[in-house]
Amino acid sequence: MLRKSANPTLDRDGQLLFVTRAARMFSYGFLSVVLVLYLAGLGFSERRIGLLLTLTLVGDVLVSLWITLHADRLGRKRMLILGAALMVAAGVPFALSGDFTVLVLAATIGVISPSGNEVGPFLAIEQAALSEVLPEERRTGVFAWYHLTGAFATALGALAGGWTAQVLQSSGMTPVASYRVLVFAYAAAGLVLAILFTRMTQAVEAPISSAPVGRWGLHGSKRVVLRLSALFSLDAFAGGFVIQSLVAYWFHRRFGVEPGVLGSIFFAANVLAGLSALYAVRLARRIGLIRTMVITHIPSNVLLILVPLMPNLPLAIGVLLLRFSISQMDVPTRQAYTMAVVAPDERSAAAGVTGIARTTGAAISPVLAGPMLAVPAFSGLPFFLAGGLKLLYDLLLYRNFKSSEAGAPEQKDGPQ
Repeated sequence: MLRKSANPTLDRDGQLLFVTRAARMFSYGFLSVVLVLYLAGLGFSERRIGLLLTLTLVGDVLVSLWITLHADRLGRKRMLILGAALMVAAGVPFALSGDFTVLVLAATIGVISPSGNEVGPFLAIEQAALSEVLPEERRTGVFAWYHLTGAFATALGALAGGWTAQVLQSSGMTPVASYRVLVFAYAAAGLVLAILFTRMTQAVEAPISSAPVGRWGLHGSKRVVLRLSALFSLDAFAGGFVIQSLVAYWFHRRFGVEPGVLGSIFFAANVLAGLSALYAVRLARRIGLIRTMVITHIPSNVLLILVPLMPNLPLAIGVLLLRFSISQMDVPTRQAYTMAVVAPDERSAAAGVTGIARTTGAAISPVLAGPMLAVPAFSGLPFFLAGGLKLLYDLLLYRNFKSSEAGAPEQKDGPQ
């Protein structure tokens, strides 16, 4: 049963979850703009960089799967603190070592974001925790603001990271040394998050249930969650070809864009992406969650395919920003839909399984994209593959879930 459903505003725990979301996404954006530049500066080839990014996401899958599947039973607060500690466990070795094996181990065991997007167990557990303190009819709206908070934080992080690196280099610091400062800052953010999570209360924990728990922490919702997971994995596999770090590297190689300008580009991109999530709330009330996810995603993917076809930097930036202005409208609707089709005591597990499916899909593609970026003739191929596969995902999602009415309550909620 949902608690505090009569409260029109977020309680202390809900507000704290927004703060942790902002702090985490700022650190992700801070690092993602320069991560591939840092690895290239350490002397790694594009092939090795792609492999490292893939192993980073593979490790995240394994760690996050265990944490999210056990969060409802062992404690959501406890698992969030553990996730923050794993950010520190990844950031410190990345800052101190240039050895490939050490970085692989740190990336596999710890939590680090090469994309600027969510990684680790945080999103799944925080969604479940928010759902405990929200009535169902407000969920899409609050998730949209939750996503907007993260998008703005990522945007500010990208802006700060890019220009911090450029200012440090202008003052005489080598590029690698300037990027290393940002990696240390990422590790420090993990410590801040751990402290913030200790202030959460018992209200965010899962309700006690007598239902038998299945292998994946699910019982009645297992079938629909696994179907959604398969589709989300395809979408994420496509997105893995164009994660923020790789796109930043593509702009740097194709047009010679400096870190500060890269930060500005992705600041604008993430702001637009965050705002697009708000538009989704009103649209979902009119046409439903699934239709909102599909109808907004298709033109976004067409624009993604067009980015590498642009003949100059202004046009490439313009198409990328136009794409971001509608690219995230499916995110709060996807999150709300997942929370709506499962029982309260399955929410962490359901969000975890679907999230892990996305991370698994995304983990495979960077190792394929890296070699493509190394060859000028094929450097646009990751954009084409990403857009094409995402279009396929849209069609399959609509075909499988168009008749679903799980999102109906969300279509009736008033302004948030």
